[in-house]
Amino acid sequence: MNGRDLSLTPETSVALRLEINKRIISFLFFVVPLSVQKKSDNKIKREGGVEEERCRCREPLIRSVSSIPMADIQLGVHTIRSHGSKVAKFHMYDWIILVLLAVTDGLLNIIEPFHRFVGRDMMTDLRYPLKGNTVPFWAVPVIAILLPMVVFVGIYFKKKNVYDLHHAILGLLFSVLITAVITDAIKDGVGRPRPDFFWRCFPDGKEVYDNVTTDVLCHGEKSVIKEGHKSFPSGHTSWSFAGLGFLSWYLAGKINLFDRRGHVAKLCLVFLPLLVAALVAVSRVDDYWHHWQDVFAGGLIGSVVASFCYLQFFPAPYDVDGFWPHAYFHQLAEAQSSNQVVNNTGSFNMRSTEIETVYVSSQSHSGTQLRDTSPILDSMESGYRR
Repeated sequence: MNGRDLSLTPETSVALRLEINKRIISFLFFVVPLSVQKKSDNKIKREGGVEEERCRCREPLIRSVSSIPMADIQLGVHTIRSHGSKVAKFHMYDWIILVLLAVTDGLLNIIEPFHRFVGRDMMTDLRYPLKGNTVPFWAVPVIAILLPMVVFVGIYFKKKNVYDLHHAILGLLFSVLITAVITDAIKDGVGRPRPDFFWRCFPDGKEVYDNVTTDVLCHGEKSVIKEGHKSFPSGHTSWSFAGLGFLSWYLAGKINLFDRRGHVAKLCLVFLPLLVAALVAVSRVDDYWHHWQDVFAGGLIGSVVASFCYLQFFPAPYDVDGFWPHAYFHQLAEAQSSNQVVNNTGSFNMRSTEIETVYVSSQSHSGTQLRDTSPILDSMESGYRR
C-alpha cells in the first residue's frame, strides 16, 4: 500500500465500521435528547441518484398533569371489564375494613344500651304517643345508599371511568358505615329515652316506680323498651346526611359548582339531596321518635363524616381537577411516565435501525463482509477512500 492509496482492506473496513457504530450509538444515547422529538421527514440521496424516504420519528409533547385543565384530560376508556378487578384488588384492604365496620355496627345493635334513670317527674316530657315510622327503617338504606349509587352508575355509563365509579361507591359506603358505627356507639352509651318512652315502658298506661329510687319499672315488651333507650342521636338522620351529603359533594364536583359564573341552578341541584335528608330528619321529630337535639346531632355527624370521606377520595369541588378522583390522576401520571419511557426507548430504537447491519456474500472476497446500511457510515467511508 503506497502513501496515496487510501483504500481499505476488508479487515480494516470491518474494524472501522464497528468502531464508528460504537461511537454513533454512544452519541445518540448520551447526547441527543430523547424526551421530545420533532417531526422529521428526511430524504437521503443514495448512489445512482435514487432517493429513499426515511422513517418519520414522532413523539408527542408531554405536558405536566398539573398544567392540563380537567376537561382536557383523556386517559382512555377505563371500564369495569378492563380495569375493574385491578382497582378492586388495589383497594382490597379498604373493602375488608368496610366488612369489619358492618360487623361492628351489627354488634352495636345487638348489645343492650345504657338504661338511663327515668323518674316520675321526667315522664312529663316522655308521654308522646307511640306512632309508626313515616320513613321506615328499610327505606333509609335505599335513600342513603342506593339513590346515590344510581347517580354514580349513570355517570359511569356516560364517562366510562371505573376509577370514578369505584371510589364514589367506596367513599359512600365508608361515609354511611362510619356514621352508623359512631351513631350506634353513642346511642348505646347515652341511652337517652325517646319522646314516646312512657308508652313503651307502660303500654297499658299503668305506671310503676321503684319506691326507693323512683326509677321506672317497665313491664312492656323488652325489644320495644330497648329501642326506647336509643333516642340520641338519630340514626335515620345521620345515615341520610352521610349518604346524601356525600352525594351533594359528588354533584358539586361533577357540575363544577364553584366556577364563579353564578349559576344558581347548580346550587339548587347540590342542595336537593340535603333537602331530602332534612325532610327525613323532620319526620323523626314528627313521629315522636326523637327530640330535636337528636336529629341535629345526627345531621351534624353525618355531614362531617361525609365531608371527610369525600375529600379522602376526591379533590375539593373548587379544585381545577375536582371532576375525577385522586386515583384517576395518579393513574394518569403513571401512564404518562410509562409512555415517556416507551417513547424514549422507541426513539432510540429508531435511531439504532439506521445503523443496522446485514451480511452479504461477496464474490470478490472469500468469507463474510459486514455491510452497514447507514448513510452516515457510507459517506464517511467514501471520504476515506477519496
